[in-house]
Amino acid sequence: MSDATAKFRSLMHQGLVIPAHPLALTEDLRIDERHQRALTRYYCDAGSGGVAVGVHTTQFNIRDTCVGLFKPVLELALEEVHTFEARSGKTLAKIGGICGPTPQAVREAETLRELGYDGGLLSLAALGNASNEELIEHCRIVGETIPLIGFYLQPAVGGRPLNAHFWERFVEIESVVAIKVASFDRYQTMEVLRAVAHSGRGSEIALYTGNDDNIVADLLTEFRFGDRTAHFVGGLLGQWAVWTSRAVELLRSVQEAKSNRARLDTVLARGAEITDANAAIFDARHEFRGCIPGIHEVLSRQGLLAGRWCLDPHESLSPGQLDEINRIYAAYPLLNDDAFVAENLDRWLA
Repeated sequence: MSDATAKFRSLMHQGLVIPAHPLALTEDLRIDERHQRALTRYYCDAGSGGVAVGVHTTQFNIRDTCVGLFKPVLELALEEVHTFEARSGKTLAKIGGICGPTPQAVREAETLRELGYDGGLLSLAALGNASNEELIEHCRIVGETIPLIGFYLQPAVGGRPLNAHFWERFVEIESVVAIKVASFDRYQTMEVLRAVAHSGRGSEIALYTGNDDNIVADLLTEFRFGDRTAHFVGGLLGQWAVWTSRAVELLRSVQEAKSNRARLDTVLARGAEITDANAAIFDARHEFRGCIPGIHEVLSRQGLLAGRWCLDPHESLSPGQLDEINRIYAAYPLLNDDAFVAENLDRWLA
């Protein structure tokens, strides 16, 4: 294992808030560099432990030849993270998304490595008909280029089912440093956790919740499998792309609540509020079709985006979703970090 991989593994085990980075566009669907940089500055100053760029929330079609934004978006985020690291003395986890068939995935992994990213969040959505053996071989090949973060993406937004046998094999790959579980399914989540617990690699593979519908319960729970245990140390979440400074406070509260019963009840109540808010922002009523526009709506209200435009002009808020976002904004004022954003927005946009 290289020194860089060992440092990245150690950093991920600290338990981090990692926002899934959105894409800032102008009304004519070109990259809005000013707001793109502002978003990264926001995540850094909000206390995030890293950023994930080129992932589902960034919109997978940044890779399309006619769009050509995969590398530019990665570069913009990295520039701002490096500036923050130099100023603050803090090291952030720099994660890039990887997807596509094996040749494409290897090229994307090489791009991440050349730019200076620490690891790749590996989506298997493009291999929908592949067997477990084919999937594992794909992961091994990509993992020869860059440290891997496994990714269980729910099928409703483009993922594919991954069974227990796959995860039992996946955790054996030496280059795996973490797994993001975003299945939005208790049974599937347990299969991943059980595989890590039984592998004996719990000290090497950090578990991150991507279950935006169950954030607090995931972070609080010790999952027991006989005499083996597993637990989530942090989150890599689209939900944490909004109200990020509150997410940092939440993770700190969860860590404190594990040893303080009085705080536990408060944190569990906050978890229920976050789930309700996530249902509105992610458009659970319509099978998450409006999840990215929902994130954009919140960020544009704060001024961090100029609008909620997506690369696919047909990707927009679902009927009634705006009313739902208005409802949760009114119901849970303590969840948003509008005041924090307002205080710093001019500086981030400068």
